[in-house]
Amino acid sequence: MTKFADLNLDPKVLKAIDEAGYESPTPIQAGAIPPALEGKDVLGIAQTGTGKTASFTLPMITMLAKGRARARMPRSLVLAPTRELAAQVAENFDTYTKHLKLTKALLIGGVSFKEQEQLIDRGVDVLIATPGRLLDHFERGKLLLTGVQIMVVDEADRMLDMGFIPDIERIFSLTPFTRQTLFFSATMAPEIERITNTFLSNPTRIEVARQATTSENIEQGVVMFKGSRKDREASEKRRLLRDLIAAEGEALTNAIIFCNRKTDVDITAKSLKKYGMDAAPIHGDLDQSQRMRTLDAFREGTLKLLVASDVAARGLDVPSVSHVFNFDVPSHAEDYVHRIGRTGRAGRKGKTVMICVPRDEKNLADIESLVEKTIPRIDAPGRPATAEEAPEADAPAAAEAKPRRTRTRGSRKTEPKVDAKVDAKTEAPVEAPVAAAPAVVAEAPAQETAAERSDRGSSSRSSRGRGRRDERDDKKVVGMGDHLPSFIALSFEERRAS
Repeated sequence: MTKFADLNLDPKVLKAIDEAGYESPTPIQAGAIPPALEGKDVLGIAQTGTGKTASFTLPMITMLAKGRARARMPRSLVLAPTRELAAQVAENFDTYTKHLKLTKALLIGGVSFKEQEQLIDRGVDVLIATPGRLLDHFERGKLLLTGVQIMVVDEADRMLDMGFIPDIERIFSLTPFTRQTLFFSATMAPEIERITNTFLSNPTRIEVARQATTSENIEQGVVMFKGSRKDREASEKRRLLRDLIAAEGEALTNAIIFCNRKTDVDITAKSLKKYGMDAAPIHGDLDQSQRMRTLDAFREGTLKLLVASDVAARGLDVPSVSHVFNFDVPSHAEDYVHRIGRTGRAGRKGKTVMICVPRDEKNLADIESLVEKTIPRIDAPGRPATAEEAPEADAPAAAEAKPRRTRTRGSRKTEPKVDAKVDAKTEAPVEAPVAAAPAVVAEAPAQETAAERSDRGSSSRSSRGRGRRDERDDKKVVGMGDHLPSFIALSFEERRAS
């Protein structure tokens, strides 16, 4: 078995590796380090979690151990797609350069330009940056790339997904053509292959696993889920996630939960916290300092559940992640490989579970086609809803059960309107109106004073006319329930009077 001591690394680097607890290199490290030390271009293809970061940091440190940096002219350049990955690379350099006097600068967004410019002005051996912030410094005239001897592109396929390829091509054009280039990726898309053919000179290709394969150490599963109703699907899906987490019991020491959208990251993290689970979100819209605090807490073990967008899917090295949950099926099949690669690292066992709704079945088929295997279907853990969970799961049903108020003419009594008509027309065509008429007339005396006041100029007005006017003012007779409408009573009274 190959040892790090067999790779011709600097003795001080070997000492730092030994203090970090590593003894044997991974296949990608054993394959990439020797040609990199010889000054050759390297194209490394390996699944995530295989140690690609050390594959370029260790030979870079050994080659940079001799020499001195000049102001604004870094000796080496490492490009990373995300702030978190760039920060992780910087941590690797700190680990392996503890016995060497090499300087570095980290250029990422969310940090003051002034502090970064001060580091560049003093001169750095290693410049670690995201493409956007690097070009910002260059356009400000604060940085020169003509002194770059070694250039590294890490997670190149993620660069492609994030639209950084034009920036990468521009950065390549700003560096000397005599530079050494180390290019690493988990997958090799046609656009990535075009870049390597253009900017790498006769590279040594190191491919330790078939492209886009998943680690055999990871137990995979998918739950086929369909909500009871479209408006309940989201809440029922979150409940299923909680059930899956609870079903793992003590086997789950920590986990990353991936969502496709940033809004779902926030909602899912809030839901987990609501039900007593230790969870926090991380995505690109959060402040950089908050993202780093959350990630540090997860690495240190003080945070159990990290709910993340794909910003955390690439390259983040948290060795002890026991589980990965895909709350959503990733829309790009390659992202599945990177997501589940957060567990089962460095030879450890891992488990990943994905929730698939009917509309995501096509994406699931694409994933199975990419990894060339069928992901086992597993049953959802069943349990009755608790009283605490009832509001989230059953709120739409409660709203539906609430009776709708309708506007009706007339009385709200339960007797149907048609019964009164039948009684009036068929069973008692004459008797019922005659019996009801006195009840209407009986109320007339209460309105007698008003009738007399209006009877100044026409004392000969008939009682029939007064009764008709009084009936218009009577507001007590409503609808056609048990009460007889006034116009029917008046019509019979007119007949009686005639």
